[in-house]
Amino acid sequence: MEEGSVFRSVLAILQWWGFNVTVIIMNKWIFQKLDFKFPLSVSCVHFICSSIGAYIVIKVLKLKPLIVVEAEDRWRRIFPMSFVFCINIVLGNVSLRYIPVSFMQTIKSFTPATTVVLQWLVWRKYFEWRIWASLVPIVGGILLTSVTELSFNMFGFCAALFGCLATSTKTILAESLLHGYKFDSINTVYYMAPFATMILGIPALLLEGNGIMSWFESHPSPWSALIIIFSSGVLAFCLNFSIFYVIHSTTAVTFNVAGNLKVAVAVLVSWLIFRNPISYMNAVGCGITLVGCTFYGYVRHMLSQQTPGTPRTPRTPRNKMELLPLVNNDKLEGKV
Repeated sequence: MEEGSVFRSVLAILQWWGFNVTVIIMNKWIFQKLDFKFPLSVSCVHFICSSIGAYIVIKVLKLKPLIVVEAEDRWRRIFPMSFVFCINIVLGNVSLRYIPVSFMQTIKSFTPATTVVLQWLVWRKYFEWRIWASLVPIVGGILLTSVTELSFNMFGFCAALFGCLATSTKTILAESLLHGYKFDSINTVYYMAPFATMILGIPALLLEGNGIMSWFESHPSPWSALIIIFSSGVLAFCLNFSIFYVIHSTTAVTFNVAGNLKVAVAVLVSWLIFRNPISYMNAVGCGITLVGCTFYGYVRHMLSQQTPGTPRTPRTPRNKMELLPLVNNDKLEGKV
């Protein structure tokens, strides 16, 4: 690999890590330090900022070509995906309100397991034994982390776990609903964020409107706090743009490894800032989970190199774009 290419890949990964970790930390700061305990409204702000940002990038600056989607397909295909996407982001923010970043990020690493199980149970898809074996350390690590978590909260834990299911459902549905459309992260946001804003706007107003008014009246410096909240929305959109950059600057294997190391960076930075208690066994469980995720990605990559006609071999991602049919676990993993 050429020196310039290596430098570009490293730079892409570092800026991706920077945006991702910053968005996660800011969201946690908003809930914990600013006492703005309204995850629906925070998610809605992120969707609005992402809608505006995607429009500017595609329509005004023309940095990305628009992938044209017929009006009928927008409602028949994009809207259902947007609904699941909305649930995924909201559950991530809800979990951040109740549990530490370290615990939340570890649970999100459970997504490969929920994806495989859903495809096997609902879609009757066959997987080789090596795929199932690669899930063992992920499940074991999650169990160890959950049992030894010192700041365990059942509501936050369930929100994060169901968030994994929503992420898996989004990924699986993308294969069928978005068949024929090769979406990148920016076009994904361009079409889905407005729908997500429409879906979430009224519930956020009805369920959290009065609480926000009370918070605004009682908070010592509400305007500066609102600047932080909207800044997190802008950074959430920048995160999606950084995902587009890193996907086009790295290989599938590098992206997988960097993604798992990103979780470790987020855990470390969050501990340095919030100082949430982490036991030795809890850290071990987190490490096992991340190693398991890396091993799972490696197994998927190895299987993808097999001859296409191999009997009873499931179709696995052949390149980095197929690894993320809808990029934004993360991220809009924080996210939007």
